[in-house]
Amino acid sequence: MSRAVPFSILDLAPVGEGQTISAAIENSKAVARCAEASGYQRLWLAEHHGMRGVASAATAVMLAAIGNETKHIRIGAGGVMLPNHAPLVIAEQFGTLAALFPGRVELGLGRAPGTDMATARALRRNLQGDVDSYPADVTELQRYFAPDDENKRLLAVPGVGSEVPLWLLGSSLYSAQLAGQMGLPFSFASHFAPDMLLDAISLYKANFKPSAQFAAPYVSAGVMASVADTQQEAEYHFTSAQLKFADLRQGANRAFPEPVNDLSAYLYENEQRMINHTLKYAVVGDKATAEAKLAHFIAATGVDEVILSFPIHDIQARLKAISLTSELTNVMLTQSWANTP
Repeated sequence: MSRAVPFSILDLAPVGEGQTISAAIENSKAVARCAEASGYQRLWLAEHHGMRGVASAATAVMLAAIGNETKHIRIGAGGVMLPNHAPLVIAEQFGTLAALFPGRVELGLGRAPGTDMATARALRRNLQGDVDSYPADVTELQRYFAPDDENKRLLAVPGVGSEVPLWLLGSSLYSAQLAGQMGLPFSFASHFAPDMLLDAISLYKANFKPSAQFAAPYVSAGVMASVADTQQEAEYHFTSAQLKFADLRQGANRAFPEPVNDLSAYLYENEQRMINHTLKYAVVGDKATAEAKLAHFIAATGVDEVILSFPIHDIQARLKAISLTSELTNVMLTQSWANTP
């Protein structure tokens, strides 16, 4: 590769067709163990609600289980949807995680509901905690994690003094600009909004102001991956992700689909084109193909880190893809955990 960057994993905790929630959670534990053994930088779980195909709605609870399965890999949320919650509650949850797993816990924040509006209303009881208060909520959360002070009127216990590192996540220019203005690391969902990726990175860097947490901009970008011994096998497993994106477009709420041999039997040609455009940065192929695609992505974007999701139905194939990806180069071993955020 042209430039060494660390790799991380975003675990979407998929509940596959024919699988139970318990099995999906056990699979996430296995992914965490594999990620740590393979040298990945961090492992994040995402908050989604009311989705039959996702097991990580209670993100902090899942992270406690993941933390107990691992010893040194960083763990965190990618992310917690802050408008769904009172910042104090999130500070207590992640302050508890930081006490359980010192030096390993971080918190990525998003402003989308992570669900449909009816479910969002049920989560919040009303929609007053909306995206307009997001910057103020991030600042409030920072105060809860700050060192103790006798003059503090509101305390997060646990939480106070934990200084849990914050990231801002997004798939829009708004999040990029805000992350830069707040001097926080930024992670862009290029697997959902590929057309905004380069503009978001540029805007983030142009607006970056050094903060107590960060002196310089730091960008990670999300990439879906299906890596296997052969191109054909990798493409076969990736049909699950393509079918899932079709479900999202159609409003179908079902478990994570099993892969299929012939995608054209399930999706119209125009559907496939739209989905493949959204997933244009996906890394699908054997090791040589995957390495070439990742090298091009890193060179074209200038990202400091790649965070990979592996939307593969079969857990053994998913674990193999994680291991194969870690073998592409020594990029994850060129920087120690202590030298990156």
